[in-house]
Amino acid sequence: MADQSAGDRRRVLFLCTHNSARSQMAEGLLRDMAGDRFEAFSAGTEATRVRPEAISVMAEMGVDISAQESETLDRYLGETLDLVVTVCDDANEACPVFPGARERLHWSFPDPSKAAGSHEERLRAFRNVRDEIRARIEGELAKPGV
Repeated sequence: MADQSAGDRRRVLFLCTHNSARSQMAEGLLRDMAGDRFEAFSAGTEATRVRPEAISVMAEMGVDISAQESETLDRYLGETLDLVVTVCDDANEACPVFPGARERLHWSFPDPSKAAGSHEERLRAFRNVRDEIRARIEGELAKPGV
């Protein structure tokens, strides 16, 4: 099947507080898993930086998010979006109405950047959240026919 043009792809915005880990991983995963059917973006209620641990655990599965940048949600308020997915509870509570969004979902994932311990223990927290996000995308967005 040939790639669909950008105009035929569903536009999805993943929203989190800092746009540094969960939303960044979700953007990269959806683009990798179903980029022919979805145009993926991510933003935060505040912009910070993409966490190096998120970049590392995504690279482990062959998904490069190192060029992604942390952005604020203001950039997307005037955009036409098919779906806005909040991936943390704080963003869900602070999420403004997106008049151009057709649908809104909330997926609550723990914040891996709050993990304590050794570098390996912190990476394990990022891997766990990455895998939870991947499972949700596989089950709800990237499956054929969606």
